[in-house]
Amino acid sequence: MSGKRAFDLIFAAMGLVLFSLLLLIILVLILLEDGTPVVFAQVRIGRHFRPFTLYKLRSMRNGKVTRVGGWLRKTGLDEILQFINVLNGSMSLVGPRPLTREDARRLNLYDENLPRFRLKPGITGMAQLYAGQGFRITQFLERNYLERQSLRLDLMLVLFSLLVNLFGKRRMLVWLRRARNRRVRIKWHRDLLAFLRLHHH
Repeated sequence: MSGKRAFDLIFAAMGLVLFSLLLLIILVLILLEDGTPVVFAQVRIGRHFRPFTLYKLRSMRNGKVTRVGGWLRKTGLDEILQFINVLNGSMSLVGPRPLTREDARRLNLYDENLPRFRLKPGITGMAQLYAGQGFRITQFLERNYLERQSLRLDLMLVLFSLLVNLFGKRRMLVWLRRARNRRVRIKWHRDLLAFLRLHHH
């Protein structure tokens, strides 16, 4: 068993145990608001281009985000069930964003030989943390992770993801931009800022 797989199993198991009571409460809230189903399942493209079923807590009904769903999305709690994906080996805690076949075609990523498909998709990752910044930045971040992947980096990204969920993405990104101490500023973020300056129009 690789170090990354052991890391995934330990943290995913801990996550399910720690969030078990909260998960039960959320399931009840979804049921009370608009009934079943409480789980959203969708086929995504995994490692080596193999399809797998990704699980989330349902946050929409008839194309509209529900009240409970809005809260789940804001806090990232809709992704708790993806710990199951990590335990069954279809996902990792940290990795590229899991894409549907439609998304892969739309983004011109429908190619099993692309480097991103050498890894299991992740619950979190550089691209997920900077979601909404544009396709070019997403590609840069995924390449950056491929080149630098390590248990230390995975741990940093998991911890940063927790802070983002606690304090909000905007606040954390502002903190990173303002960090002056090089020992505080995270290297991938320095690289991202350099990339943005280089490609700024």
